[in-house]
Amino acid sequence: MGVPLATRSFIARPVSFGSGFGYTGIHVQFDGVPSHHLPLLLAAFRWRFARDLHALKRHLIDDVATGWESLGTDLLGGAPHSVIQTLAGGEHRPSRTLDVITLDGSPPARMTVMEATADALDMEWGYILHSYGIEVISLLHEDIGPLVDWNTDPRSVFNDDPALWHTSALPPITAPTPPTPPANAVTAVANRARPRPARSR
Repeated sequence: MGVPLATRSFIARPVSFGSGFGYTGIHVQFDGVPSHHLPLLLAAFRWRFARDLHALKRHLIDDVATGWESLGTDLLGGAPHSVIQTLAGGEHRPSRTLDVITLDGSPPARMTVMEATADALDMEWGYILHSYGIEVISLLHEDIGPLVDWNTDPRSVFNDDPALWHTSALPPITAPTPPTPPANAVTAVANRARPRPARSR
């Protein structure tokens, strides 16, 4: 998964307040781009958490004390070997929480992110976990974003250009290319499809 980059993001749940809607979530320090977060989130929802969105939110948002340093390959738990190999390439990098030490030794404040504070906290990307998909917000351009359906293949190619993640267009996602069958398998299929000559009597 390469060297981590300090691209700040957050993982959040939608909330309602008064007559409007917003979100509340938790800070993630590194690798906040769609090509890193979306495959892990989609795979975690489908396999590790067996499509239990509440359990996924609890793990990513509620159960972390301060915030996340990075999301890791432990979120791929339960996924098929082919998916893990495609997304992680055999590399194992567990998720890490932020290790914050305060000057007076008191517990560090929880790094909560809300729609009212995201800009001041210099967030670059936001991922809102809705029941029908993940809303991806490119905070350099908009305060809302397009939705990525939970059924999206996590092996898809997710574009990291912030300008392409806007609500007036479909999410910039390319479906994964089907694997090419081995040459001997292609020959076998061709032989099965070829009509056999009639046997002479």
